[in-house]
This record gives sequence, structure tokens and C-alpha cells, in this order.
Amino acid sequence: MLKRIVRFLISLRAVLLMCGIALIAIYWPVANRISFDQSIESMYAEENAYLRDYVRSRDWFGGDEFVILVNRNPELFTSPEDLELNDDAIEEIHALVKELTGRSPDEFLEEVPEGEEEQTGVPGVQAGSVQNLATALDFKHTRKRVTNLIEGILIGEDRETNAVVLRLEPEQKTEVPRSQTIEAIKEIAERQPRTTYVVGEPVQIHEMFTYVEEDGRTLFYASLALLGVILLSFFRSIRWVLLPVTMCLFSIKGTEALLVMSGAQLSMVSSMLNSLVMIIGIATITHIAVHYLAARERLPAFESLAETLEKLLPAIIWTCATTAVGFGALLSSQIRPVQSFGIMMALATLLVFFSVLLFVPGGVLLRARNENRSTGDQGEGVNTSSRLGWILSHQAEILERHPWRVILTFTGLLIFAGIGFMRLKVETDFSKNFRESSPIIQSLNFVEDHLGGAGNWEVNFPAPAEIDEKFLDRVAKVSDQLRDLRIDEETYLTKVVSLADGVAAIPKIPIVASSLEQRLGLLNGFQKDFVTSLYNADEGRMRIVLRAKERQPSENKLALIQQAREIVADEFGEATPTGLYVLLAYLIESLLSDQLISFLLAGAGIFLMMSLAFRSLAIGLISLVPNLFPIVVVIGFMGWSGLPINIATAMIASVSLGLTVDSSIHYLASFRRERAAGAGFQEAIERTHQATGKALVFANFALIAGFSVLTLSHFIPLIYFGILVSLAMLGGLAGNLFLLPVLLKAVERFAPTSAKSP
Repeated sequence: MLKRIVRFLISLRAVLLMCGIALIAIYWPVANRISFDQSIESMYAEENAYLRDYVRSRDWFGGDEFVILVNRNPELFTSPEDLELNDDAIEEIHALVKELTGRSPDEFLEEVPEGEEEQTGVPGVQAGSVQNLATALDFKHTRKRVTNLIEGILIGEDRETNAVVLRLEPEQKTEVPRSQTIEAIKEIAERQPRTTYVVGEPVQIHEMFTYVEEDGRTLFYASLALLGVILLSFFRSIRWVLLPVTMCLFSIKGTEALLVMSGAQLSMVSSMLNSLVMIIGIATITHIAVHYLAARERLPAFESLAETLEKLLPAIIWTCATTAVGFGALLSSQIRPVQSFGIMMALATLLVFFSVLLFVPGGVLLRARNENRSTGDQGEGVNTSSRLGWILSHQAEILERHPWRVILTFTGLLIFAGIGFMRLKVETDFSKNFRESSPIIQSLNFVEDHLGGAGNWEVNFPAPAEIDEKFLDRVAKVSDQLRDLRIDEETYLTKVVSLADGVAAIPKIPIVASSLEQRLGLLNGFQKDFVTSLYNADEGRMRIVLRAKERQPSENKLALIQQAREIVADEFGEATPTGLYVLLAYLIESLLSDQLISFLLAGAGIFLMMSLAFRSLAIGLISLVPNLFPIVVVIGFMGWSGLPINIATAMIASVSLGLTVDSSIHYLASFRRERAAGAGFQEAIERTHQATGKALVFANFALIAGFSVLTLSHFIPLIYFGILVSLAMLGGLAGNLFLLPVLLKAVERFAPTSAKSP
């Protein structure tokens, strides 16, 4: 049946090739409509408890989608003691606010009837909710009280750093894309007479996706160029460059088109999609090219391709299936970008197989000569020295003579790596995801150094439908306790803001502001939505807004969050911490368990696939060992070297297992063919090393070169991913060429006599 299928594919090669090209033409315009989901929700599973708390808080208090523009002015005050702003500084702040909102200071707090407001500032900004230092210090008799409230928000302790805080419209209430709003704000910041930094939760998310989108294009073209050069040097023919490129375009555009049609969007780690598909496709075509060109030394082109496909097509089917299983295991993750990446890559891997059927017969035989005898198509051949063949042959002899040395060496490495597991750390510092030279890190550093921490979060708790002075006294007591909270010298709350603090900033004035209700009204007049952003009477919830330093160890962050929750809960019975700071801390914390679960699922799935492929539980089991080895070693290396677990490295285990097991499939399939042809065990090993071993070396070299392109990324987790998966590929190659033959010999020795016969 396999022979008939192969002959059928070859006979229809022209039709299949044209169909493949036509499908690319159909996919292309659809695929170009693919978009990135840049919302915070896209980073989490819908049922995630921390996300649920975050969304609830946003519904109760209007959200904290703030953008902060901050700079430093040594001449900010004419008299810092009296908090008297310099006239030039006031004019500068008002000009910036005018440019951002389209409103002058006189118009700033005026209510504009709904439907009559004309957007003259940055679209997507809530003009009436903008906070700035000039307005906050406008009234002399409240300056000292107000300064205590806004220090660390609008003004730094140095009395030179000042900020303008913008509140963005909810995405669902504005037709303007969030990215357009943020880019407009950044352009205004660049035009300021002083260096002005732009930070805030929406900016961080926007910058992250901007880098990811840029990386997707850069990494694809870089990997395409690098792998093209490698293939050209291997096979000395443009045919073996154009063929895998066409196959990969089919797989990539097909995947993106299917995602568009299903309504899915790209996620944070999707920039690896194109590069990984290119790498997988080129690894597949490398095996085909090596076997085809070897066959061309003794057979005509048609027969060479037929023999190659008969040998490799079953292995290619199983390699694509097992790789898809490895990526599919990522669906177990609680992190939505990891889930969506698993779906995308599993789908793309399966499309790689269909691209083989569509493009290989026509692409390989296009203009190929078909003489009865040939030394290969003109100019084509595997450009390798005889030294590689000698090395592989010599290595096979070493395995025969010293199998126990191999086992002891690998065992020692595993023990060493296992100790490294206990040293693994989790990265929660958001800034560590980007290069130190990037604008977002420079902005975060400036805010951390001059305006307090950049980590914004909250603790919300039950509150009565009508609050009174007694309840606010309890809130004030808790706020003071939070200000005193310290984990160590670097881990503490740099700012605590509660409704009690706001009320305290309004002095009791007879008739005008004697009652709590009057002071709350004045407070809302002083800063629009101040009260409602901290207290929701209808829902019976209140919150205390907190700020902490972002750049600190994860265990310190989690300890700070837990102790803050306990302080509030002790007074009010129940407390819920939430915010981006909290979300990121617990998001990264879950990566370690995610990695273990996805790894176990990938291992179990691949074991079943391998057992089915070779109809042997023993083969299924031993095929896992040389592929588990490099993963254990790489993760152990992370522990020893201090590399942290982050959102990309969490995928290493299942992804690497899905990729390295491909080499095992090709090796085992070749070994089985040699044994079935009547070769003895050692002879079969030597032949497999000579034929498939070379293809494994070429394919893994191409894989490693392709993954090395990820080091060009702006996104640090992708750099780690590229380096570590490259190491896993190298370890997988060693495992399949050294450890797998030794394990096969053990199976051969202990198998029943009937099972040893071909």
C-alpha cells in the first residue's frame, strides 16, 4: 500500500504542486488579517482566579489603566518649603496637559454634556480624569495636606520629579485602538523640552506586544536567510532552499489563515511561530534530501524519490504527529499565550506533513534528469567530508566496546542536573523580560529611582453602603499599618492611598466642609472620580491602592502581597489583593507547575505514539530516555547557572521533547529497516549511523542554527528559549547517537529469541 501511495503521489506531482501553490495564494490575503490580542486578559486562562479578581475590581472601581508621563525639573519650585511652583513650570505642565487632553486649566474640571464633547487631545484619554501637579497645588491653604497625598504619585521626594497621570478610556468604550492612543502619548512626550518618560500598565503591555510583533518579522527573515545559507552549503543547489521555503510558507500561512477564520488572535509568545515552523520544515526536508541524494548515486531520479519516500514517509508521519503531541501538551497550561501557542504549533506541524505531500514530489523532480545511472542531479550532492562518516563509524565501534561507560557518563550528568532542579528560581520582575537598553526599562528605572515603585496594585475589602467617620478611622488605621509593612530593606510599600487619606486632605471648614458628605463632594471636585475609584457603595466594596518596587525577587513580592492581605483581612474580615503587580507575580509562579504538567503529558503522549508507531511498549519506553536526558540536563543547567523560569522557558520541556523525539523516530525506523533486511545488530547500528546518522547531524545543526536566531529578540524570554532549546537539540542528538543504540542492545539481549529475528 505504501508503494502504491508513493507512486500515486509521484504520478500526480505536477497537480499536487499547482494545488499547493494555489492554496498559498488563497491563504495569503486571509493570513494577512491576523492580529495580536493585546489585552491583559489574553495572558490568562478565563477561569484563572487572579484574573477574575482583577476583572471584578475593574468593574467596581473603573480600572487602573493609567499612563504616567514623568520628568525632572531642577527649577520646579521657587520655594520648595512653601511648595510654590515656578511660573515657568506651571506653564510647562499646563501646556503638556493641554496637548494631551485638548483642555486648558480653566476648562479642565468643567463637565461637558455627553455628546457635545469634541476630542481635541489624544483620543482614548479621559480628559476630565487627568491629574497634574499644577492643579493639585493650586490652592495655597491645602498644599501641605495635598502634598502628603500626591507624593510618590505626582511629585517625588526630591521635589524635582513631577508627573502627569492620565486615565485611559476602557477599550470597549472607544473606537480608537489602544496602541494608537499610547503611540500618540509617546510622540507628545518626545516633543517636550525635558526628557519625559512614559510608563504605566497599558504602556508595558503595548511595548511588549510591539516587541513581539517586530520580533516575529525579524526572526522569520533572519532564520529564513540563515537556514537558506546552511541548506545551500549542505546540498549545493537552490532547489533544496526553495523547496523547504515553499513548504514552510504553506504551513505558516495556512496556520494563520485557519486562525483568522476561527476568530483566534496571535498571543504574546506567537512571534516564535514562523521561526519554529521554518525550523521543523527544514529538518524534515533535510532527511529527504540526504536520502534522495544518496540514492541518486545509484538510481534514476524517479526511483530515488520513490525509494526515499517509501523509507521516510512513515517516519515523517510519526515525527509530525509526535511533535504535534509535544506542542499540544501546552494546552494544560493556565497561561493563555502558552495555550494558544500550543494550538498554533500543533496545527502548523500537521500542515508541515501535508506540505511534504504537496510539494516534495513535484519540487524534487522538477527538471531532474532521469538517466538509468547518475551521480546525482547536476551540481547537487551532500557537501560533507568523509571525516563525518569516519567519526560516526568509529563512534558505533566505541558503543560496541564500551556500553557501560556511555551509561555511566549519562547517569552522572543526570545526577548533576537533578541537583540543579533544587536551585531553580522563578522570574516575576516584569522589567527582566526586556533588554536594559530598551526605552521601557529606562522609563521603569527612572520611576523606581525618582517617583517610588512602578508596581501598582490594591487590596479591596467589604464596606457598608453608607460610610461614616468611624469606618474611615478603621481604614486610616489599616493604611498606617500598611505603610509600616516591611519585608526587608528593599521590599516595602512605597505608596499607600486610601479614601481616608483623601478625606484627611480636605480641612474641616464650618458650613463649607464640616460634614463627611461635604468633604467627599469637595474631594471629587478636587479630583474627578477620586471617591468612586476607591469606594463602590452599590457593591459594598472599598479598596486601598498600593505601590511597590517592581525590580525585586519574586519571593519578596509574594510575601509582601500576602502580609498586606492579612493586615486588611484582620480588620475587615476579608481582603482580596489584585492588580498587574499581583497578576504577574502569581502568573510566573504558576509556570513551574505548568512546566511539570505539560512535560508529563508530552512524555505520556509521545510514549503512546512511539509504542503505536513501532508496535512495541519496550521501544516506546526506551525512545523516551535519550530525549528526556537533554531536557533534564538543560533544566538542571538553568538551576546551576541561575537562569530563571519565565513565560518562554516554561515551554522548553514539552517543546524540546516533541522536537528531539523526531530524531529517535528516524533512527529507530532506519535500524528496523536494516534488521528486516537481514543485517546483524552491530551491522544495523553501523549502517544506521552512516545513513540516518548523517541526516540527524545535518538536521540538528540546522535546528540549532535556526533557534540561535531567537537571540536577536528584544524579548528576553525568547532569547533564553532559543539558547536552551538549542542545547536540548544538541543533547538530543547525543542521546540518540550514543544512548539509544546502547538501550537497543539491552532490549535485543533480553528480548525473546523470536523477537530478535528480522
